[in-house]
Amino acid sequence: MPGRGADVHPPGSQSSLHRANVTRVLRAVRDAGALSQAEISRRTGLSAATVSNIVHELADGGAVEVRTGSAGGRRVRRVALSRSTGLVVGVDFGHSHLRVAVGDLSHRVLASDAVPADVDTSAEQALDRAQELIDTLLRRAGAGRDRVLAVGLGVPGPIDVDTGEIGSSALLPGWIGVRPKEALQRRVDLPVHADNDANLGALGELVFGAGRDQGDLVYLKVSTGIGAGLVLGGRIYHGAGGTAGEIGHITLDESGPVCRCGNRGCLETQANAKYLLSLLRDSHGEDVTVARAIRLAHEGDPGCRRVLADMGRHLGVGVAALCNLLNPRCAIIGGDLAAAGELLIAPLQESVARYAIPSAARQLRVLPGTLGARAEVLGALALAMAETDQAVGVAAGGGPRSG
Repeated sequence: MPGRGADVHPPGSQSSLHRANVTRVLRAVRDAGALSQAEISRRTGLSAATVSNIVHELADGGAVEVRTGSAGGRRVRRVALSRSTGLVVGVDFGHSHLRVAVGDLSHRVLASDAVPADVDTSAEQALDRAQELIDTLLRRAGAGRDRVLAVGLGVPGPIDVDTGEIGSSALLPGWIGVRPKEALQRRVDLPVHADNDANLGALGELVFGAGRDQGDLVYLKVSTGIGAGLVLGGRIYHGAGGTAGEIGHITLDESGPVCRCGNRGCLETQANAKYLLSLLRDSHGEDVTVARAIRLAHEGDPGCRRVLADMGRHLGVGVAALCNLLNPRCAIIGGDLAAAGELLIAPLQESVARYAIPSAARQLRVLPGTLGARAEVLGALALAMAETDQAVGVAAGGGPRSG
């Protein structure tokens, strides 16, 4: 008889193989939200018959639901994880806002809200507000914390992969010494997984938006600050210490204005929302906003169009550097300035064509994000979903997974 803790299904056994196949099916469905059985077969490499048997087992066990819909005028049966499996929560801290969403594992958002918040000043107050909003939205979704499998958390600064602390006090002065994951985990008593906001924006567009089916992409968040989320081989790339993608601190002008990071002439000093407004106040009034400036630019205002074009060219220098280093196929523009569309993207592409290796520039597609202000919070939901394997591995003959 096997000893305590021994695996009763040795590697290579039929039972072990079946459990591995169940896991592959569950992960494919979870990652996509909903798939037909033919799509599951293509994504997992399993035969149609094997997929059909596993889907029947999972449906009988209540782990998945089979829904009938239409696509291209034809009826299609799609497999999605059951809502009864559990919920996930996404939390997105911006420099001046807090956004929270509650969703299920079939990629449905059940409740969401955003509130103004001075996140930079006090981590404790921001985290307390997040706890309150999580509980409010769970009540709105008709669920308690006991239904939540995991929480994804995004913060507007690099997180040190070794310590879990915010990596730069200059970027978030009110968070010095704070470990966001642990601090929120103590408040909500749930598993929390944290990353910076640009990485989560990339993950949001990869799973829900313009980056679907893209294995390599750059997500450029252009807002109060500038950051990039890097997806390589379908996974977020963090770098050795968690600071990969800080494109806003590429130096454009060594004698330029001092950046909040302490260096001079960073990209961020010449291409962000605050900089745009500072250039327009004299000609367009003190009450000009980013949304109004973009609207006026679309209507033909020459000053607003010129400022956006200049910012696009500056951003293109940074994107060209990423092209030369990483050769991504896709760059997605997100953040407050993404609404400028081609007014920003066209001059950005001109700079990429000028400064990037020609072959890398030709292969790059530059797209506006499709998720808008929700990219980061949806990325936080996707992060939480990716950490729920142990909770969704319930199937006849499959059993729950651990770890």
